[in-house]
Amino acid sequence: MLLPQPPSGLFDGPQHLYPVRVYFEDTDLSGVVYHANYLRWFERARSDMLRLLGIDQRAAHEAGEGAYAVSAMDLRYLRPARLDDDVLIRSHVAELSPATCRIVQRAFREDTLLCEAKVRVAFVAPNGRPRRQPREWVAAFQTILTAPEGPIAA
Repeated sequence: MLLPQPPSGLFDGPQHLYPVRVYFEDTDLSGVVYHANYLRWFERARSDMLRLLGIDQRAAHEAGEGAYAVSAMDLRYLRPARLDDDVLIRSHVAELSPATCRIVQRAFREDTLLCEAKVRVAFVAPNGRPRRQPREWVAAFQTILTAPEGPIAA
C-alpha cells in the first residue's frame, strides 16, 4: 500500500513555500491563532526547506558534527489568522556566513501579511559552541541565497 508523505512545501525560485491550515487547536478562546503557533509553523517550514535542500540535520547530529540552533529571532505580528484560514509560509535565506544563516519568514493569508520573522540560526558543536557549517550545506544555501531584503512582496 502506498502511503501519503507529509507535505514538505516547495521552492519557487529562492523562496520556500510551505502551506498550513488553521485548525481549532491553533486558536485561542477568541478564535484567533495563538501567537506561539506562528513559531511552530516557521520551524516546520525551515526544517522542510533544509530537507529539500539536502541538508540532513539528523545525520549531522547523530555523527556528532553539530546541529542548528536559533540564536536570534525578531517577530512582528500584523494581522490575525483565524480558524480554517489557509496560510502560506514564505521563507528565504537572506544572509549566509561560515557559522550562521539568516532566514526571513513571512506568513500570508492570500496577499495579507500576518506575521514576519527574521531568524538567525547558528551551527553549533555538540558542546554548544558555534562552529563552521558543513561545506556542502553552505553550497546548498548559496543556490537559493537572495539579494539583500527589499520591500515586502506577497
